[in-house]
Amino acid sequence: MRDLWIFLHLIGVAVWIGGMSFAHFCLRPAAMQWPPPQRLPLMADALGRFFGQVSAAIAVLWVSGIAMMLQTGFAQAPGSWHAMMGVALVMTVVFAVIRLRRYPRLRSAISGADWPSAGAALNAIRVLVTVNLGLGLLTIAIATLGRMI
Repeated sequence: MRDLWIFLHLIGVAVWIGGMSFAHFCLRPAAMQWPPPQRLPLMADALGRFFGQVSAAIAVLWVSGIAMMLQTGFAQAPGSWHAMMGVALVMTVVFAVIRLRRYPRLRSAISGADWPSAGAALNAIRVLVTVNLGLGLLTIAIATLGRMI
């Protein structure tokens, strides 16, 4: 069963971290060639679809992570696992802020064709995604280099 939890955990990581990397380094720069009335709805639609996947990935990550901790025993789990769980908690809160506060502002501004406000909302999302991408990379470092810590 442990191998299944590890597999599910890695799929969750790939979806979340890989998606943030794609959106930040590929989609956003490519979309910058279009004016705001075309770029901002595209980004909002793409992010909305991605956020659905991230929500599922977060659920899988938490379930699989807690399952592995329970199998090992919280007290017996390596310190790196506890560190990953702490970073994961911060990342989950940052995602909740993006999804529940920033994204609705973006959608509202787009529906009102308020392009300056939509651009500001998208930029706020970009900043938080950058934070989460950095935290995600830190978590991967902890996971792979944890024995060195």
